[in-house]
Amino acid sequence: MQFLNDPKLQVTDGILFDLSKHATNYTASIADEEQAEKLLKKANKSIYKEQRKLNAADNHSVLCIFQAMDAAGKDSTVRSVFTGVNPAGFKVTSFKAPSKEELDHDFLWRCNAAVPGRGMIGIFNRSHYEEVLVCKVHPNYVVGQNIPGIESEADLTPEFWTDRYKSIRNWENHLAKNGTVVLKFFLNVGQDEQKARFLSRIDEKKKNWKFNSGDMKERALWPKYMQAYQDAIQNTAGKDAPWYVIPADNKPIMRAMVAKIVAETLEDLNLKYPAVGQKEIAEMAEAKKILENE
Repeated sequence: MQFLNDPKLQVTDGILFDLSKHATNYTASIADEEQAEKLLKKANKSIYKEQRKLNAADNHSVLCIFQAMDAAGKDSTVRSVFTGVNPAGFKVTSFKAPSKEELDHDFLWRCNAAVPGRGMIGIFNRSHYEEVLVCKVHPNYVVGQNIPGIESEADLTPEFWTDRYKSIRNWENHLAKNGTVVLKFFLNVGQDEQKARFLSRIDEKKKNWKFNSGDMKERALWPKYMQAYQDAIQNTAGKDAPWYVIPADNKPIMRAMVAKIVAETLEDLNLKYPAVGQKEIAEMAEAKKILENE
């Protein structure tokens, strides 16, 4: 069972993308949650094994970008998929509203600074895509960024957004050409499922801390967000930086799909431990003699 190139999940160059045709309850032949758990655990083992080779080879890095509507399960997915990885080679960056310093730079600056180095796996929990998602739904945010020529929402023409998509594509292609494998996941939760999860946050005391009244305001803008995701994915999906639209109504199945895609991507890199030369072999033989004679 391979998900990496599943046309119902992957969006890449030249594909006419229609978000409305991506079912939020698609299971990709995963029979039930028990099978999903087995797939997840198998993928966890593969990711652990491949991460060790990734770190030793030191010629690639992996950047996994997670975007989703509220309550889709980004945090729990990251936690489940990357269970057991070596924390020394793993970093999660969560991007909140930009600071004054960040606003004084271009919109990719803070993300570029957080790109994982070779040998590392990096996670962006939300990312530069907020600049063409929440900022497109709330254009006043862009007006406040002090960008030359952008003095009102009327200045945010279609060409402005086209240029932002182009900047993102070029940046991600640059990363790919320099050894960073870019995987982008949109956790596609349905509106009805989001409603159920919000209600559980209200009804279950142990989940009350998760409830944020601001999420309700964003939920009211659902159609605008879906259009923003439609446009962003269509305009930034590429051969070297594909999008994966992951059905998120069933969390165990969602996590299994993401884990399998990450594992399959790492396996396809054909990573190897560095070869040891004759000089190093001789040095190890000498060290062994010294140690055995102590």
